[in-house]
Amino acid sequence: MKNTIENARILRDLARNPYISQREIAERHRISLGKVNYAIRALIKKGYVKLHNFCESENKRRYAYILTPEGMYEKTKLTAAFLNLKMEEYKRIEQEIADLKEELESK
Repeated sequence: MKNTIENARILRDLARNPYISQREIAERHRISLGKVNYAIRALIKKGYVKLHNFCESENKRRYAYILTPEGMYEKTKLTAAFLNLKMEEYKRIEQEIADLKEELESK
């Protein structure tokens, strides 16, 4: 599940900013640069992301990560699953807070 969440976050970042660096993604989500590189390579291999190098750019190491239609679909699917997971977590936390308040009031 953790890899799924990381893939969803990476796909969302790439959709928002195709020019984002792997280092920026790693720092934003507090995961290793190697893990981001591995995940992006896997997304490229699955056909969800295309890597585009700008030859005319002065910075030859600059890439753009373009989401394919399949990548957009996968991003949407993963985002919906992530949202459901967070909503369930929110409900559990909300119930725990209510239980703790009740416990304090009864003392």
